[in-house]
Amino acid sequence: MALHFITGAGSGIGEALASRLVDRGDDLVLLARSEDRARELRERFPGTTTVVADLAEPERIAETLSGQELPERLDSLIHVAGVVELGRVDELSVASWAWQLGVNLIGPAELTRILLPALRSASGQVVFVNSGAGLRTSPEWSAYAASKHGLKALADGLRAEEAAHGVRVSSIFPGRTATPMQAQVHEQEGRPYDPSAFIDPESVVTGILTMLDLPRDAQVTELMMRPGI
Repeated sequence: MALHFITGAGSGIGEALASRLVDRGDDLVLLARSEDRARELRERFPGTTTVVADLAEPERIAETLSGQELPERLDSLIHVAGVVELGRVDELSVASWAWQLGVNLIGPAELTRILLPALRSASGQVVFVNSGAGLRTSPEWSAYAASKHGLKALADGLRAEEAAHGVRVSSIFPGRTATPMQAQVHEQEGRPYDPSAFIDPESVVTGILTMLDLPRDAQVTELMMRPGI
């Protein structure tokens, strides 16, 4: 029975992933940004463990987690949580840049650092749920895309560093996916939202599980997904 640590399990891809893993009998540790959110996650996924830390405050993650029980062995760490705020470079505030870089990049880097001993003990795997914006960008997407381009760099560097420890590192780059974040993006863009036009979160989860379940003689380093035709 595998043990997975997941961020962003409260909705969208993260919730779908947690459901699939629970259904197949795996154990979960779920990161919540508050005690109230942790309680909601335990109610949604009975029998799972929760820990509390806010990715938006990466400088406090280590201190916050130090008083909580973390696993000594971990089969996977899956970074799903993310935030987005669109805006032109000449309009976005420093606070918006800091928030998106904190949650999408610096927080995952710090959480990975903290959990690496447990991942090394199990020859585990780190999966970064990136975005098409991690490979290219468009007007008003600069801050979000910068955080996701950075996340790709983090994954590539980590993969090279951790190969000697037997830790696999994978990135998945979904195109637009039918999640609450996508609905929020459409609201910011001022466009109507039709979830049927985009990738189902379950399809992204299938890609993640393929990465996790691949035999140890290989690894999927990058997987790109786009909405179907």
